[in-house]
Amino acid sequence: MATLFHYPFCPHSRFVRLVLAEMGMEPTLVEERPWERRRDFLVMNPAGTVPVFVEEQGLVVPGPQVVAEYLDETRGLGLDSRRLLPENPAARVEVRRLLDWFHIKFFDDVSNYLVVEKIYKRFMGSEAGGGPPDMSAIRAARANVRYHLRYVGFLAAKRNWLAGADLTYADLAAAAHLSCADYLGDVPWDEDEQAKAWYARIKSRPSFRSLLADRVAGMAPAAHYADLDF
Repeated sequence: MATLFHYPFCPHSRFVRLVLAEMGMEPTLVEERPWERRRDFLVMNPAGTVPVFVEEQGLVVPGPQVVAEYLDETRGLGLDSRRLLPENPAARVEVRRLLDWFHIKFFDDVSNYLVVEKIYKRFMGSEAGGGPPDMSAIRAARANVRYHLRYVGFLAAKRNWLAGADLTYADLAAAAHLSCADYLGDVPWDEDEQAKAWYARIKSRPSFRSLLADRVAGMAPAAHYADLDF
């Protein structure tokens, strides 16, 4: 059986968990706290980041986009109409563009600030940078998320799913990052009905159930977090 090294509130890890669930795969999940920089994990992935997908035969595949490309290359054709990276070259470009948008831009603007300041620092030792949250970073993330929410709403208003007619990696990446912010109550859903309707659709998919069950010790989620009709 394959193994996924992940951290429950790492948005990149959440993306890969959604991808695997949509593909009908149930790997062994191993929680990895990347800030601990375990020697055995660094041997596997010198970057020290999650997620890392490990095939049963031992092939190590690190990073959200590398994992997504690998899974499409090895399992995508068998998914037929449920393939998460389209066959059409132009459509593939759009999906990859949006993957960059959420995994890089949204992460840098919003989700990395929020999960590090509000979650990771609670469990990190002082030598690793743990301690009280930086409120200026949190305020920046809360301001930035409004811009990104409007963009999600703009895409959702024009298309059936964010990248086009069908569910793709783009939707799963956006949902993974937004779900972390949503747990913390930092997504102003009332500011964009199109974005909210899109998120309600994807949040209702079976692949999302395990994410909605995640909890941070000592920190309850926003009241609407697991509510499918929020």
